[in-house]
Order: sequence, then C-alpha cells, then structure tokens
Amino acid sequence: MSLYQKTAHELNELLATKQISSVELTNDLLARMDAVENSVQAYVTETRELALAQAQAVDARIANGETLPFLAGIPAAIKDNICTKGIKTTCSSKMLANFVPPYDATVMEKLQAVNPVMLGKVNMDEFAMGGSTENSAFHITRNPWDLTAVPGGSSGGSAAAVAAGEAIWALGSDTGGSIRQPASFCGVVGMKPTYGRVSRYGLVAFASSLDQIGPITRDVTDCAHVMNAICGHDHRDSTSINADVPDYTKSLVCDIKGLKIGLPKEYFVEGMDAEVEASIRSAVKELEALGAEIVEVSMPHTQYAVSAYYLVAPAEASSNLARYDGVSFGHRADGTDIVDMYKKTRNEAFGPEVKRRIMLGTYALSAGYYDAYYLKSLKIRTLVKQDFERAFEKVDILVTPTAPTTAFKIGGMIADPIAMYLQDVCTIPVNLAGVPAISVPCGFAGKLPIGLQMIGKPLAEDTLIRAAYTFDRQGGHLSG
Repeated sequence: MSLYQKTAHELNELLATKQISSVELTNDLLARMDAVENSVQAYVTETRELALAQAQAVDARIANGETLPFLAGIPAAIKDNICTKGIKTTCSSKMLANFVPPYDATVMEKLQAVNPVMLGKVNMDEFAMGGSTENSAFHITRNPWDLTAVPGGSSGGSAAAVAAGEAIWALGSDTGGSIRQPASFCGVVGMKPTYGRVSRYGLVAFASSLDQIGPITRDVTDCAHVMNAICGHDHRDSTSINADVPDYTKSLVCDIKGLKIGLPKEYFVEGMDAEVEASIRSAVKELEALGAEIVEVSMPHTQYAVSAYYLVAPAEASSNLARYDGVSFGHRADGTDIVDMYKKTRNEAFGPEVKRRIMLGTYALSAGYYDAYYLKSLKIRTLVKQDFERAFEKVDILVTPTAPTTAFKIGGMIADPIAMYLQDVCTIPVNLAGVPAISVPCGFAGKLPIGLQMIGKPLAEDTLIRAAYTFDRQGGHLSG
C-alpha cells in the first residue's frame, strides 16, 4: 500500500518509529497530486513549498527526539472558506479570487499547534452554496470513484482530496449537510460537530446560525484525532460553547451493547434509491447484531425542514454577503456612480446560485414578507429541534441515510435547483437543530459509495464516535 493510501493513525506510527520521514510522506502525496489532480481537480490553491517546509520542520523535531502531536507531519487539505494568513482564501468565488486574509481562522491556529502539513486549499461550491461543487467559479471537482459524477458539496474538494489520496485528511464546513453528503458520495468519514463545538472565527460566513467546521477523514479513528485538535471554546466567537472537550480517542472502543438507536421513519423519503435504502436497513441489522436496541421513532416536522432551511439560510446569506460591495476588499467593478458600482460588482462576481439565494433571502426579509416567510421558518426550526429533543428522550442516537441517492452525474441536477435542494433532506434537520452527526460508509450501489448517518444529542460526539467506530471495525466498511 502506498503512503498516500494510509490513514493518519498508520502514518503517525510510521513517523514516530522513524520508518518514514514527513518529507518522504509529503513528496508521496505531491506525486499523487501530480498523477490525479488534473482528473479530480480537488484543489484551488496548492501550497507545495509551505508543505515541504512544514515537513522538514517536523522531521527536525523528530530527529531531536521530541514526541510530537498526533497530526504532526501528516498532509492535509483545507476548505477554501477557512481563512489562512498569507494564503489565498477565495470561497471558490470571483468575488474573493485574489483575497489573502491577514489572519488565521481559530481552527488554523489550533492546527498550527499540532504541526500538520498543509498541501493547499480545496474547491467548494461558491460561498458554500450548493451540493455538488459544480457552483465553483473556477472548475468542477470530480468524484474519484467515477469521474463523470459529482463529489457532493459544498465540501466536495475536501472529500474528493481524501478519497483520491491527494490528502490524508481535510477540513470542511457544514451548513446543511456540506461535510456529510460529500463524505457519503466519496466513501469517506465526515463529521458535523455540535453547533458551537468548533470555533467559526475565520470561517467565511454563509448562514451564521447553521455553519460549522468539521473533519473529513479516511476512518473514524482519524476523525477522533482531528476532533481533538479543532474543538474548544473561543472567546472571539460569540456562539462558541464554553464546555470541556473530552478526549475523543477514548471513545474508540468496539462496544454498543445496550445503545438505543432510533430509526426515524420520515427519513426514508419517497424517491430514495432502492439500493441506498437496502444498504441502510442492512446496516441497522448489523448494529442490532452488535448489541444495539433498535427503536422506531417519529419526527413529524422533518418534511418541513428543507422549506424552512431554504428561507433561514438564504436570509442569513443575504445579510452576510452584503459586505461584498466592492469597497473594502474583494472584486470591484467600475461604475458611473456608487450604486452602479455596487450593482456591477455583485453582478460580475457572484455566480447564479449565490445570486439566487441572496434574492430569496432578501425577499424573505423584506417588509410585508418577514412574518409570512422568515418568522414562520424560525417557528418550524423550533419544531424540528423539538422533534430531536423528544426522540432523544427515548434513544441515544438516531440512524438515517446520509443522502437519498449515491453521487449523481455532473450536470444531472445543476439546472434543477429544487431537485438539488431535496438532496439535503436527510442532513438539513441536523443543522436546524444544532446537533452533531457523522456519516460513515456502509456499502455500495454499483461502484458508488453509500453513507450511513448517525445523529447524536448536543455535545455527544463521543457517543457517535463509539457507535461509528464499532460499526466500522466490526463490519469492515472502511479500510484501516
């Protein structure tokens, strides 16, 4: 097995025992990028010189006999809406095509403390708005399992890079499923932590009450280690949760005996791919055989979640993206006066999906429509959250499909926004409620991966990791 195919925990052991060097590992990843990047197109900005310098620094510390953090010297990719000081952060938009942040996001500061190697910034749907990475202003990223299919989105570059061996692990962001759905489509692990568990400071905002940074990894063990590195309170983020962070690696135990798992009937939606449903139901039987108790639950407001989300998220996007006016930073067009400049700047630099969501959000917030649309969507959001609260009175976690289908063909849905939005039917409720969830591979339909979603109580990522790890190790659904 080539180094680029290994997990972070396997590579950590090889580095610690000096069987390989970080420079050797980094060069192996760079060679893999040379071999497949033209086909996959996961990256927006490559940071090769930085990566090799970081690898050399780690090797020097190992040579000095230092015991380094788990992620030290292991190559990673960062979604291009996470600010990186001195390195372009474009959000895959013409609006920020040349934007170089003057500061690091909090997660990047935390990562610097554990010394990983950064290979570059990866592609995404523009401003994280989309479910296929076809909305990037720069190029379409392709699914490594089938280059004619999408990798999912908006963190499609992150998931594709890990699946293709162009990064060992990656960071993504999840507003309505943007970590979990691409993880499902690309056959990797993706976790959306509890809202507030990971600082959003330095994450370019899409919908501030929904956005959350999280890991995309090869397996559950790697996920636990990345969570250890990025979680924690941050006074610069007013929504950050001030609570102790457990050592998630202590949850890497194969034991779910007595765990109560809820199976919400509303998540097996009309139009779900038959092979996806069969794979999920087979996974549920495996979990039951491993000692879990399966309980059918009802979450009646699930059917309204997509509609509510596509009012809440665009409304927040309308507000957050108002700052891109051609004045302080970002793209600027010439105009006959300031209003003309605003119009031309935003028309030239925003893509069709971003414009669509800004207009939806602005309309929902406008006088005469606020109560009918935005306020009503907030009330539905509360009902969705209460569905989860009632379910968690009976069960420890919920299990659902991550997505109703496997990866669809490039161009297959881009002209039908409603069909694209409905792809998020299983993931959106999690963001509305602010609870954690993880997607793990559970099978294939043809040659395309299927994802199983596990949803937990607030701050119960440790329980999700234990359940996902048991499913992985006992069922053999992942390598490593």
